[in-house]
Formats: sequence, C-alpha cells, structure tokens
Amino acid sequence: MKTLLVVVFSLLTVCILADVTDEEAPSDDALPRLTDVEAVEAFLDSDDVAVIGFFEGKESYGYKEFLEAAKAVKSIPVALCSDKEVWANYSIATDTISIFRKADVGQENLQLSDAKKVDADGLTRFIKMNNVRYITEYNQVTAVGLFQSRVKTHILLFANRGSADYSKLQKRLGAVAPDFSGKFLFVLVNGAVKGNERSLGYFGLTSRDLPRLGLYDSDLDKKWLMPKGDITKDAVRAFCQSFLDGELQETKEAGQPEAKTEL
Repeated sequence: MKTLLVVVFSLLTVCILADVTDEEAPSDDALPRLTDVEAVEAFLDSDDVAVIGFFEGKESYGYKEFLEAAKAVKSIPVALCSDKEVWANYSIATDTISIFRKADVGQENLQLSDAKKVDADGLTRFIKMNNVRYITEYNQVTAVGLFQSRVKTHILLFANRGSADYSKLQKRLGAVAPDFSGKFLFVLVNGAVKGNERSLGYFGLTSRDLPRLGLYDSDLDKKWLMPKGDITKDAVRAFCQSFLDGELQETKEAGQPEAKTEL
C-alpha cells in the first residue's frame, strides 16, 4: 500500500510540474508569422515602430527569450519570420532581431550570433531603448535610442504633462512629424519632471516658461528656440523648414554653458 501511494504521489508531482512548465513556457501562437515580403511590408506599415524576430526555428539561439520579451512590450507590434527568401530583402543573413522605425527610416539589428549572452530582460531593454516614434517622450531609456539614431536634429516640445494644452500640442506635432521623416526626431520633454531641468536650462527655460518649442542639432551642438507664441502646426512646419533652408539664427542665452552635452 505504501509503495502504491509513493508511485501515485510521484505521478501527480510529474503531472503538476508538467502543467506548470507548460503554463510558464513562452508561446509563439499569439505572434504573427510573416511568410512573404508583402506581409512584412503590411506589418511594418501598421505602426511607427515594429519588431520582427528573424529565426530559423524554435530551437534557434535566443528564440525563447525573444518570446518572453515580446510579452513585456505589448504596446509594440512584434512578429516572426523564418522564410530566408524574405530575409534577403532586409539584409538578414542569420538569426536576428530587427526594429523598424518610420521616424528615422531606420532598421536596428541585433544579430544573435554576435551576442555572448541573451536574456529576456536584455532583449526587452533593446526593444524599449529603440522605441523611437514620430513623437517620442524623452526619458533615460529612450534617450539612448534618440542619440544613437542617424538623425541628429531634434525638435523638442517642452511642455508640462497635465497642463491643459499638453495633449493638444502633442497631437499637433504628431500631424507634422511624418512630413519630416529622416530629417528630424520629434521629442516631448516633460517640464514637470525634475530630471529634465537640465534640458530646459540648456535652452534658458524653466517649467514656468512652458510650453516652448526648440531645436537641437547634436552634430553641430547648436540650439534654436521658436519665438514665443501659439505653437500651431503651420508654425512648427515653418520653424522646421527654416532650419533646413539655413535661415535660423542660433539661440544664445546669457550664462548658458557652451560645452557639448546630451540633453
């Protein structure tokens, strides 16, 4: 009788552990599978930022960790592609995680064969760090992607989150940003965050001066402020075009440091 109880208990333990493993194991059922270029293009067109895991199969290095990361970035579209004929169209030769962005017409690749260690947390940081959209809110994570982008000129909306015009101004910039893809990155800087005081101070501003619109070129390390007034879509377009036409005069604020700095 005792032996029978031990056997039954052992079987129950195995079944329970199997159930737990099945529940905790990441599933790829929820992710779209892209099998041709048309499907990829439609997927990439669905959002400002999209992520594709180019994996040969489920046993590929980093596959399981990628599925875990996909669960942690629910606001960003994520898909899988294992068709190597499709890979060639995006210059993919081996298992790679790619982030496609409309704002800077960019493709950020993480080639897994080059990674010494792959974990879900690291892949999640990689995706969030490179989540650069038509309108990107500035913080410690997105700052990395913003300053690593090939687009070095930023349009900065300084505004206090929670103010009456914050959402309205965000929408106005969102309507303008696609017209300048690959030329500017449009960035929201929340003046109500203490950590952003340095960014405001670089432009000679405080949270009481907001909202204001500025422009910063990291290659030139120069800054410009749009004149005070209503920040309309037409005014933003004119400000951007004036820079591209070389007609803006650099903003100089008394007592402001001239040393190059990240915002």
